[in-house]
Amino acid sequence: MASSSDNVRDAELAIDAASTHDTKNNNNSNSNSNSKANSTHVDDVNELGPAEEEVVVANSARPNAQKEAPMSVARMSDEERAAAEKALVRKIDLRLLPMLVIMYILNYLDRNNIAAARLAGLEDDLKLVGDQYQTSVSILFVGYLLMQIPSNLFLNKMGKPAIYLPAAMSIWGVISTATAAVQSYGGLVTVRFFLGFVEAAYFPGCLYFLSAWYTRKELGLRTAMLYSGSLISGAFSGLVAAGITGNMDYARGLRAWRWLFIIEGAITIVVAIISAFILPNFPRTTSWLTEEEKELAAWRLEEDIGEDDWVDSEQQSFLHGVKLALADIKTWILMIMIFCMVSSGSVTNFFPTVVQTLNYGKIQTLLLTAPPYVLAMITAFANAWHADRTGERYFHITLPLYIAVVAFVIGAATTSTGPRYLSMMLMVPGIYTGYVVALGWISNILPRPPAKRAAALAFINAVSNASSIYASYMYPSSAGPRYVVAMTVNCVTAFIAIVSATVLRFILVRLNKKLDRGESVHGAVVGVPGQAGARGFRFLV
Repeated sequence: MASSSDNVRDAELAIDAASTHDTKNNNNSNSNSNSKANSTHVDDVNELGPAEEEVVVANSARPNAQKEAPMSVARMSDEERAAAEKALVRKIDLRLLPMLVIMYILNYLDRNNIAAARLAGLEDDLKLVGDQYQTSVSILFVGYLLMQIPSNLFLNKMGKPAIYLPAAMSIWGVISTATAAVQSYGGLVTVRFFLGFVEAAYFPGCLYFLSAWYTRKELGLRTAMLYSGSLISGAFSGLVAAGITGNMDYARGLRAWRWLFIIEGAITIVVAIISAFILPNFPRTTSWLTEEEKELAAWRLEEDIGEDDWVDSEQQSFLHGVKLALADIKTWILMIMIFCMVSSGSVTNFFPTVVQTLNYGKIQTLLLTAPPYVLAMITAFANAWHADRTGERYFHITLPLYIAVVAFVIGAATTSTGPRYLSMMLMVPGIYTGYVVALGWISNILPRPPAKRAAALAFINAVSNASSIYASYMYPSSAGPRYVVAMTVNCVTAFIAIVSATVLRFILVRLNKKLDRGESVHGAVVGVPGQAGARGFRFLV
């Protein structure tokens, strides 16, 4: 006697044959596997025959039941779908990534040009004494920390990043330009605080922005492309500062550091205005996509996770998103890991000062800051590309950190020029090569709902940047050339980041095994959103 499962398979074959026949009669392209009968997308069960009803019941109980794709996507053949998706991703890449990278270059430049300004006469002109310069650096991160979570939740609720991000950029451009008019320590601290307050909107907003457009296996490389803006900025800020310092000191009666803020701030304002005409919004709210492209852009994300992403502002709750993020232990482990990585990478906030301990002139020092960033950009791209290609995250994050630990040890252990510059060449790549993959890992393992992802990204980024508040006091000129305390702290925090990543990997592996066995995942370690686990979602480890 045939078993009930055999009957179900026979019914499935009958339905497949019938659907193929209907498709041919209607001159449509071959439907994909998601077009099988399923209780989640049958409009009227009463219209089905007995065999079809049996399959609906059987499929509704299956853990891998899939929601039906939109008609514009479902009617594509596999080849047509691949071509359409490739064209869509290329279109988004061209409109989104170059503009975001340029904006981030200026974001990072406006935030960190105070390090170059220090070499161009800022301390002398403003008569800064003691740790006043360090306070001027660290106060930016107080404002940066306060605004990130509210900003990201507002961006998620608003759903218009093409308006919000350029508006924020215009404001910080004005504030950065106004730094040139500062005449005292108090004025510098005030301007720096508000600069951080407004700039806080950008980076976590961009991380969330990218996660609303790209699948998990595309996100690592795109995050690296975004973060390349800071690495490019680090590489060329020294060159720009060298040019301004060498040629514009006392031009029209202004010191070179004032021209630094005027020129870079003015460029920021112009780019902000241009970006408003180029950037997209979210997949469902971007005017220059066709309806078919909007449906494909939204569906590919839902297909990747097993649950829909941003739909409209009515479904985005500020408080609910924060609660979900803070209730998930993965958020806290990620926070510790990235906090420690940013703490180790705080050396870049004072990189010209550290490089100056090699005892070259001001211009040569500024020029020597570029090669480590160029190397970091190359290694970050290669690492992120390979991480996306393999789907692996843990080793792509931790292996570069071991190199960073070695670099900090060398930096603290010797005063010889060659080994010290070698350590500087390895410090920046050692931290940021894995950091860009770690940033993508946040969205990979905290994907839905969008309000939770927005809150988690902002919370983790805000807390991680708090490390720059205390790190600013670890690099006084008197601690040079070895900066033993700073390098020791950097070593310890890099090691803690490795341990945190290891703990997170164990948790994710355990969760994936439970999902493979069909077990429900709940409790403090929130496994997956909604029905995503039943639809095949697994964490990238």
